Amino acid sequence: MHDAPDTPAEIEAHVRAALAATGEPYQIVDCDPALADTAAFCAAYGYSPDISANTILAIGKGAVPVFVACIVLATTRLDVNGTVRRRLEVRKASFAPADDTVAVTGMQIGGVTPFALPHDLPIWVDGEVTRREQLILGGGSRSIKVLCPPRTLLALPNVHVVDGLATPTPISES
Repeated sequence: MHDAPDTPAEIEAHVRAALAATGEPYQIVDCDPALADTAAFCAAYGYSPDISANTILAIGKGAVPVFVACIVLATTRLDVNGTVRRRLEVRKASFAPADDTVAVTGMQIGGVTPFALPHDLPIWVDGEVTRREQLILGGGSRSIKVLCPPRTLLALPNVHVVDGLATPTPISES
């Protein structure tokens, strides 16, 4: 569990330090906190959902809950009942509740990022995420996002690429 609730500025400083430690390229993109949710952010700032990657905390339910951070494209859905459950070797898995996400990561929903997560938290990246030239990811708070190539993400410790971690979401017709 995350030790203490950091302020958004402290979290952003941890994220910047984690990004710098990768030695890989990145850019910080400022964001109106009211537009931090993926669909609103992409529409307001002109980013394609096809390069937007969400960091989702999943929980394996057993005698002792097990958490994993999963990174999937916004155009896909985390396969929590299939791939996540099997890889965690539990009978039941689900999306972690918002309170657990804050407790484990120190970050609010809409700002969760793989950069500056606790060192003992595994990070699983869907294979499709690695096939993009650029990614836009949460920045640790609802005020910033991170634009970087996949190699910046893959330079983090505890990262494992998992093909089939997510499935494409059906395109709804309007």
